[in-house]
Amino acid sequence: MTSPVPPRDNDSTILDAVATGIPAALSDLGHLVRIPGMAWPAFDQSQLERSADAVAALATATGVFDEVRVLRAAIPGTDEHGQPAVLATRAARGGKPTILLYAHHDVQPPGDDALWETPPFEPTVRDGRLYGRGAADDKAGIMAHIASIRAVAEVLGDDLELGIAMFIEGEEEYGSRSFAQFLSDNKEALRADAIVVADSGNWDSVTPGLTVSLRGNARFTMRVRTLDHASHSGMFGGAVPDAMMATVRLLATLWNEDGSVAVAGMTSRNADTPEYTEGTLRDEAGLLPGTSPIGEGTILSRIWNKPSVTVIGIDATSVAAASNTLLPEVTVVISARVAPGQTGEEAYRALEEHLRAHAPYGAELTFSDVDLGNGFLVDTSGWAVSLTRDAMRDGYGVPPVDLGVGGSIPFIADLVREFPAAQILVTGVEDPHSRAHSPNESLHLDTFRHAVATEALMLSRMNEITL
Repeated sequence: MTSPVPPRDNDSTILDAVATGIPAALSDLGHLVRIPGMAWPAFDQSQLERSADAVAALATATGVFDEVRVLRAAIPGTDEHGQPAVLATRAARGGKPTILLYAHHDVQPPGDDALWETPPFEPTVRDGRLYGRGAADDKAGIMAHIASIRAVAEVLGDDLELGIAMFIEGEEEYGSRSFAQFLSDNKEALRADAIVVADSGNWDSVTPGLTVSLRGNARFTMRVRTLDHASHSGMFGGAVPDAMMATVRLLATLWNEDGSVAVAGMTSRNADTPEYTEGTLRDEAGLLPGTSPIGEGTILSRIWNKPSVTVIGIDATSVAAASNTLLPEVTVVISARVAPGQTGEEAYRALEEHLRAHAPYGAELTFSDVDLGNGFLVDTSGWAVSLTRDAMRDGYGVPPVDLGVGGSIPFIADLVREFPAAQILVTGVEDPHSRAHSPNESLHLDTFRHAVATEALMLSRMNEITL
């Protein structure tokens, strides 16, 4: 629990301005949710341009920034450019610090529309939540930045001397392929004393969370081949191993009987975790009554501090097209989460070595499309962390919880490399029921209000600091 500090003179006025501005912020959020901006080439890329332009217009309308631009950066190793990002900058005055605010305007594809209770790109409010693709991840992060800036600018006016840079990315859900180049191209404009990455979550809908650890990731495609052509399963079954049989047996070696990862060389981190019950896990994850959790140790240690391996895609004959045939090849996509403290490269190397060593019947394995990201551990000793915790306590009305997160934000490693002196604060507007990336994604409206209040208090208090 954070130690109490006396309230600032501007706090009540800031909170009043936040409350007054919430209806407009939610209206603007609804407008953003209606734009289906997805970075995958299969989708209409002009929608990402619409989305970037809409965010740029919102930034410009605050009247705070010296310059607002929509930019693209090259994708290293290709002749392509990344998706449009918004860069808004305001120089610090009077020796004040500069803060960089990050979020992303691209979203995940909606998936099967039939699984949505309301259309994914038609924002709908019910039971205190705003439903729609991107309503939480991460267009609410954008609007938390915009709404907090509006409130602070309204209250402080010419006394606002804080430097502010806002970077709203357009391809986070597609791997941030031009992110590192964008940082390099715009290094001076993005340089800051503290960086807020508004793309994480909270302990629950009423308790704020400051993310202090993130797992890394290792994602790749593996093709398994056993035959040079398909053969009749009746004629050769029982003597010839088909690719599906080999794949199933191979994948099973990735886990122990309890579901924990069985890959030598993938490490775990030892760290205490808050109390979290199996009942809470069942509620938040949607675990079926007859299905048991997997792994060993405390539940949160399994999610925050241990590796996981998930098969997230498979190419094989569909059920509708099934025939009595031995499959010559099967392709799978494997997504591993890597414990903080181990690099994505080390984990991938351990996975590939394990799979090659356990390939049954001499099956031929081919690896491709490798995507790696490192985990992150926050240095919690800096002034910005202390200030943020206090702002969370006052914005939500309850002390924050230091969180580990099982997901990954690989580009944070790029931020650390380019800006080693900056303090990185990973925050967010999601709660455990937001269902980011899933059908019926939603934003808890009270959580959003508290998140905006927190960030507005944080900006106001940073404006009091002279470096």
